[in-house]
Amino acid sequence: MSKLHELFERYIGEPAVNVKPLAGAGSNRRYFRMQSADGKSVIGVEGTSVDENKAFVTIARHFRQKGLAVPEVFAVSDDSLCYLQQDLGDISLFDVIAEKQENGQLFPEQTELLERVMRQLPDFQFKGAEDFDFSVCYPQPEFDGKTVSFDLNYFKYCFLKPVGIEFSEMKLERDFERMKDELTKSDCDVFMLRDFQSRNVMLKDGQPYFIDFQGGRKGPIYYDVASFLWQAKAAYSDEDRRRLLSAYFDSLRKYSDIDEDLFLSRLRHFVLFRMLQVLGAYGFRGFFERKRHFFLSVPYAIDNLQNLLRIPFEEYPYLNELLSDLVEMEMPEADANKEKKLEVKVFSFSYRKGIPYDTTGNGGGYVFDCRAIENPGRQEQYKNLTGRDVAVIRFLEEEGGAKRLMTNACPIVEEHVTRFIERGFSDLSVAFGCTGGQHRSVYCADYMARHLKHKFPEITVRIIHREQNIEQLL
Repeated sequence: MSKLHELFERYIGEPAVNVKPLAGAGSNRRYFRMQSADGKSVIGVEGTSVDENKAFVTIARHFRQKGLAVPEVFAVSDDSLCYLQQDLGDISLFDVIAEKQENGQLFPEQTELLERVMRQLPDFQFKGAEDFDFSVCYPQPEFDGKTVSFDLNYFKYCFLKPVGIEFSEMKLERDFERMKDELTKSDCDVFMLRDFQSRNVMLKDGQPYFIDFQGGRKGPIYYDVASFLWQAKAAYSDEDRRRLLSAYFDSLRKYSDIDEDLFLSRLRHFVLFRMLQVLGAYGFRGFFERKRHFFLSVPYAIDNLQNLLRIPFEEYPYLNELLSDLVEMEMPEADANKEKKLEVKVFSFSYRKGIPYDTTGNGGGYVFDCRAIENPGRQEQYKNLTGRDVAVIRFLEEEGGAKRLMTNACPIVEEHVTRFIERGFSDLSVAFGCTGGQHRSVYCADYMARHLKHKFPEITVRIIHREQNIEQLL
């Protein structure tokens, strides 16, 4: 975080006084909303891959030059591991379409917004490819046979095998080879966003902005259409898809003559491929990384696949038979989640260094501000002590008002823990912040951790005193 703070101060001209971690997705990139005292706000990004960061920055600046709606990149650190980009707010296209009418259909204003986004897609595909050096793309410059094989094996080893379905490696591989040949005989290579979905479209002042295209590359025209219209949780109806495809075709004709029937027949193969790719990702994040959010997404993807298989894929006879069995079987999601009981992480931290980042990806929990409590750090005899020392504990309990805070905080967190246990959730974070992360927050975190472990002996409680570099499992 220190590099992000330095970059912010160098660009804005003053330090960040408010830093809030934002929920991530499936990558290792970390996002923070950073604000100055006078309200200037940007999104700070920390990445672990220099090449991935450079790809995003280069693509974003190229898109902006072409007049395409993406966040502006303001500043990049010297080592390219951090950068600042435009703050587009918190409302995604997915948030807007999540509420549907009772009959399952989209509201007219939702449909109109989706049509606008689909009309923008050909601009990104064709303008985005103009004069662009695809060699900067990460992890590779184009969609090819190796990409297809990797994603199909991802599905095989991270989803098929964990769910316990029996299959013939040789027969499945033959159909995978046929699919690879079909997908790589593209008649139109453009800029492929690769993860084009409603969660990756932000809405600012009613204007859609495309984000998370760092994995973009040269690729077939069909891929992003399949990714968007068959996004698992979006659950578009067949009528929705027909309407949105019509909007896409209207815009596409600015760039290319198309045979709609041929397009749809080829698109179908990419839809199947994208579904298998998504199931592979859900399997890895769910079965191996134990992230409950991805377990919960599996039924949506299975429903999508079941609907697609209403018209069999005769080109892939063994795969079609295997998938038909798959959509009928019971997924092991419930048993998998029972293996991990609720873990509550209780943090102490310094506000100067930002709120602790949620590594679980669910963004859930509480942050309590301890700075209203009398600060023992201002008195010489306590400066070199922490909230674990008896003298500081006595001061906070007798003079500092810490027990009043905990008397109010504990029942709130207790109720949350009770509901999380009932619903089978696996992670919750509770954080206490003060000025230096040494006295008040340390005392409060220890108090909360001991209280929860006594109240709920079946849960795991982990104390993390970030600024003291202490981690302890109760």
